Amino acid sequence: MRRISELFFWVPNTITALNLASGSMAVFLGIEGELGLAAIFILAAAVFDFFDGMAARLLGAYSEIGKQLDSLADLVSFGLAPAAILFTMLQLAMFGQNQAITSIDASILEWIFLLSALLVPVAGAFRLAKFNLDTRQSENFLGLPIPANAIFYASLALILQWGNAPVVTNLILNRFNLLTAIALLSALMISELPMFSLKFKHLKWQGNQIRFLFIGLCLILVISLKLYAVPLIIISYILISAVLKLTNR
Repeated sequence: MRRISELFFWVPNTITALNLASGSMAVFLGIEGELGLAAIFILAAAVFDFFDGMAARLLGAYSEIGKQLDSLADLVSFGLAPAAILFTMLQLAMFGQNQAITSIDASILEWIFLLSALLVPVAGAFRLAKFNLDTRQSENFLGLPIPANAIFYASLALILQWGNAPVVTNLILNRFNLLTAIALLSALMISELPMFSLKFKHLKWQGNQIRFLFIGLCLILVISLKLYAVPLIIISYILISAVLKLTNR
């Protein structure tokens, strides 16, 4: 019986390790300029991040090691990996090509622009540390969850790789648009803005109105816009949370 319980203990931790491995692959690919593949590995990491928590709940396999491992994996997959994608995007926006970091010939201001991508993992680290210690976030979040932040940038990478709308590509590969996104989303991660969780305790309408309406909106956006829907879904999530805060709901 003890051996079975020990096996249960390793199930969620193994899934978390797959999250970390996926995030690490996303970092390698993002630096190499393979934005589409990097984005896919970030999305895979998000799937593993969802299932490790589910496995821990179903098996009752909670542990302090698992909690710490989860945060470390999330920092790589949803902090460092999107930063690697952003670093390449900024290079494309500024120089029209991806280069080895030692080959980049840039001014001080251009280096500041490029290294602004580091705000993402730094803010993400503060976000994760705060979440681990903050007892107020058992049902909802305070600040933008780090996976949502990463999925936003991953969706931009997917659009650049497989989208067919030059206007959208030009909007993404604009250094000032990228810098604005980095500043705003990084600030939101460490903010005190209450953001609703998509975790359902039951399937009744009462108490889940916002969740059901948001899921309906997501479906409409995906059906109508397909690949281009994902960044709009993240933006909608932020705006709805802000409106709920202003209306004190």
